[in-house]
Amino acid sequence: MSSPVSSLPRAVVLLSGGLDSATVLAMAQAQGFECFALSFDYGQRHKTELDAASRVAQALGAREHKIIRFDLTQWGGSALTDASIAVPTAPTTGIPITYVPARNTIFLSLALAWAETLGAPNIFAGMNAVDYSGYPDCRPEYVAAFQQMARLATRAGIEGEPVTIHTPIIHMSKADIVREGVRLGVDYAMTVSCYQADADGRACGRCDSCRLRREGFAAAGVADPTRYVS
Repeated sequence: MSSPVSSLPRAVVLLSGGLDSATVLAMAQAQGFECFALSFDYGQRHKTELDAASRVAQALGAREHKIIRFDLTQWGGSALTDASIAVPTAPTTGIPITYVPARNTIFLSLALAWAETLGAPNIFAGMNAVDYSGYPDCRPEYVAAFQQMARLATRAGIEGEPVTIHTPIIHMSKADIVREGVRLGVDYAMTVSCYQADADGRACGRCDSCRLRREGFAAAGVADPTRYVS
C-alpha cells in the first residue's frame, strides 16, 4: 500500500547521524516540513554513524531515508577517508586534517538533485560556524554562494522556484544546539559524532568532534549520554 500524499511542504535534510544533524531534522519537523533524510556512505572511517542516522530518521519520523554510496577513499586527503592518516587527538590550528575536500559541496549537490526531483523547495543542513572544527564549507558565506549557484544551475531556479538552503544552527553554540534538541525531544543517545567511533558506535572521547560534543553538553547543563570506549 502506498503512503498517503501529504500536503506539508517537503524538505531534504542532510543527516549524518551526529548531534548537529539530528537537531536540524527535529527542527525541520517542528517547523512543519515533510522531511526526506539523506545520508552518505563515502568511505568514512566512522561508518557507524550511518547506523545512527537510520535510528534518528526513524525515531524522528522522516518520510524517507536514503543512503547514497560513493568512495572518497580513492583519493583520500583526509583522516576520515585515508586509513594511513591518524585522527588528531589534540587541538590543532588552521583547517584540520579531518577536513574532507569539498565534502559539503558534494553532499549539497546530491541533496539539490533529490530535492528538485521530489519537488521539495527546501534543503536543511547542519553547518555550524561557532563551535566547529574550522572547515571552510561550514561558513555562512559558503552557504550563500551555494544558494546562488543552486538558483543558476537548476530548472527549478530558472523557472522561478529555487530551492532554499536552511542552516538553522549555523550561528548557534554547541550548548544552544543541545538545549534546542532536548526541547524538541531528541534522544542524543542515538547519535554518533566521533570521528573514529568503533563498530558499536562507542566514541573515542579524544578527537575534536568528541571534545566539542562533550563541552556542549557540559555548557548546556545536560547529562552527556555518549557511550565512550573507556
